[in-house]
Amino acid sequence: MTTPTSPGTTRWLSQDQWQAGAEAHRERVATYADPYLERRSAARKHPVEDFLFTYYTQKPGALSRWHPGAGVILHGPAAAERLAWKFHRPAADAERAAAGAPAEGTAVVLDLPAFLGRRKAAVDFARAILAGTDARPAQFGCFGLHEWAMVYKQQANQVRHEYLDLRLGPDGTDRVVEENRIRCTHFDAFRFYTPQAVGRNELAPTRENQRELEQPGCLHANMDLYKWAYKLSPALPSELVMDCFELSWQIRVMDMQASPYDLATWGYPPIPIETAAGKADYVAHQREFSARSAVLRARLRAAIDGFMTGETE
Repeated sequence: MTTPTSPGTTRWLSQDQWQAGAEAHRERVATYADPYLERRSAARKHPVEDFLFTYYTQKPGALSRWHPGAGVILHGPAAAERLAWKFHRPAADAERAAAGAPAEGTAVVLDLPAFLGRRKAAVDFARAILAGTDARPAQFGCFGLHEWAMVYKQQANQVRHEYLDLRLGPDGTDRVVEENRIRCTHFDAFRFYTPQAVGRNELAPTRENQRELEQPGCLHANMDLYKWAYKLSPALPSELVMDCFELSWQIRVMDMQASPYDLATWGYPPIPIETAAGKADYVAHQREFSARSAVLRARLRAAIDGFMTGETE
């Protein structure tokens, strides 16, 4: 078995091949990013479609950059610009030979040792989160009440989305919180609870116990597959990053449909989790997303294990 400091190079792409992949990726990203950038220029907000660009730290420009992942040589003169990109270097003669790439011409590959030298802590944390989440049973009884707890008895200085109305009004929203069991396992949802709602959660998620609490039924844990993917870029292929992005996008839609906000005029009919039928609808969607997330989580873990051992595909 090779080590993380060995080349681990397994294949190469001609300039026509990798530029076609890069262009297809840019078009895929533009479907989501261009409307966001237009809204931002016009100082307009969207409660659903802005989220992945405002909550997460990956910006549209960085997301638009296509990467083949670890162990892939990009050949051709156009690859030279990547030598100015972080964690890229010229491919060595031995790497070219191992991948069957031409011996002449520009050839660029991910500098995996440099990447791991800077990002090893992030890689280790992502591995632990992904493995721990896989190891736990999924919970399907939260009904999206985290969003309701974020506006429970909110004061004038606590208003979360000032441009959105509450579907049931403040009093109706508070009653839903008070009449339901709240057991959120995800710290990055729990940390936005109003002070009045914190004590109503049966658990106390923290950044420190995040590794022990994440579970595969949680919408936000499954949305965060996108976060772990882009944090490990450029060592992961951009196609995998975008698969995670698109699943996260779809989960955000459902998450907000089940929220206390009235989004009907935005084109999002509610999932009324205050009713038995709404709860059943929520759980059905939640189970579907959990199953799809399990597939992506397995792909992420396989990709990470691959570049950590030098056994990239």
